[in-house]
Amino acid sequence: MSTVTTKDSENNIFSNFANEENMPSDSVDVLDSGQAAVRPTWWDFFLKRVFDIYASFTALLILAPILIIIAALIRLETQGSPLFSQTRWGKDGKKITVYKFRSMRSEACDPSGVIQTVENDPRITFLGRILRKTNLDELPQLFNVLRGDMSLVGPRCHAIGMLAGGMLYEELVPAYHRRHLMRPGLTGLAQMRGLRGPTDRPAKARARINADLHYIENFDFWLDMKIIVGTIVRELRGGNGF
Repeated sequence: MSTVTTKDSENNIFSNFANEENMPSDSVDVLDSGQAAVRPTWWDFFLKRVFDIYASFTALLILAPILIIIAALIRLETQGSPLFSQTRWGKDGKKITVYKFRSMRSEACDPSGVIQTVENDPRITFLGRILRKTNLDELPQLFNVLRGDMSLVGPRCHAIGMLAGGMLYEELVPAYHRRHLMRPGLTGLAQMRGLRGPTDRPAKARARINADLHYIENFDFWLDMKIIVGTIVRELRGGNGF
């Protein structure tokens, strides 16, 4: 498990944004209109990491029976491990291994992440559709949060070589790798606003990356809390997963 990040190392994250003009111009739902970006303090990062540890550990304890049941049901439905692992981008561009409950047939899984999942994807099992619709397939990522690879809130964790409209993200969006200045999250500003699913058009990819950069530029601990609440409200209303 990683330790809480120090003041100096985290403050350096934001130096690259001082004169950046590639921030989204549209308003953000969780921010007051016209609110200027405020540089976060070491206290914001301390609270973020402490909350990540406490919330992920508590959730894993409470949800342990559900995790065991889901794993057993996956094994009953199809052969293979109930968990699916994939190499993805982590903080500072480091590669991390992320875990999910397997929602596809074992032989159809794509460890590279290049093949995007689409609605009514034939690779997805019956149970997998339920898990993906309810986002229960992502519960194992709580382990990633606990050990410090991820955070509860942050830019979504992208697979290496992820495509958008047939192009690599870094080719489509020049500022793409700036989203890796913070730990990837289980949810983020883009997801709270309903920006999820396959990125079959460049405009969709740019909208998500802009939301990620806006989150990083405006981050503080209370923004994380607003995004968590906003995500819960969206999911209770039905979400938009498949």
